[in-house]
Amino acid sequence: MAKKNQKKQKNTGVKLFSTEKGINVIKSPMKAQILSLLEKNEMSFDRIVENTGKSKSTVSEHLQALVDDGIIDYRPDPEDRRRKIFYIKSRHLGDVSSIKELEEGAEHYFAGVSNYKDPFEFFRLMFRTIRVALLKEGINIDPLLHQAGIKVGETVYNDLESSDTEEFIKNIAEFWEGNKLGRVKIESTEPIVINAYDCFECEDLPQIGRSACAFDSGILEAIFSKHFGHEVNADEVKCYAKGDDYCCFVIKEKELGNPDYKSLTS
Repeated sequence: MAKKNQKKQKNTGVKLFSTEKGINVIKSPMKAQILSLLEKNEMSFDRIVENTGKSKSTVSEHLQALVDDGIIDYRPDPEDRRRKIFYIKSRHLGDVSSIKELEEGAEHYFAGVSNYKDPFEFFRLMFRTIRVALLKEGINIDPLLHQAGIKVGETVYNDLESSDTEEFIKNIAEFWEGNKLGRVKIESTEPIVINAYDCFECEDLPQIGRSACAFDSGILEAIFSKHFGHEVNADEVKCYAKGDDYCCFVIKEKELGNPDYKSLTS
């Protein structure tokens, strides 16, 4: 009985999207699965069917409903105009789940607020404390933080810009440290792999078993997208919140209609 209840709980999560018609609450597990796929990359109908394991008629019905709600849209596949490429056209605001990511230890975390005398450190802790309080209630605002990071990245790009990629990355490292976001080390340039230490966003967060640097990844996606002239993903493969000793971002190009990525230098 306990296992059945647990399974039922896992299906109670909802996604929140902001559309032209207002906020749309997605409760359908099937729609949520499709949106999770499209959050990673735009995708063809056949790819969506393949990744969901559902029938074409079922997928088609849910896709049409999401289009009608203004959450997703589609364009012709440039390689075969008979096929459609689906993508998210609205803003993902966050997720709400009955499964709380934090059950214990949060009160001890909040108790550390009074220990900080440096104003910068205090406000940094406030930022993390708000996230912890929301996580305790099953609310994940990572999509909003990611969008905020993209806006910041687009704003600061002109201060970092350089036609030389290595010089550009050096400017990023100086920006990161100069604004106390942490220390950045370039692990590789093919693909671009960036390690971040003393991370502003997540270093003191409780371990939640998943990457938590949505704001940082948004900044990196925005500035590298502008640098290369096309969209990229900043995939966080390591994170303090997962129990790692540092955060690690891999910068890879998005490939049209394909959930896989390719190297920026390939």
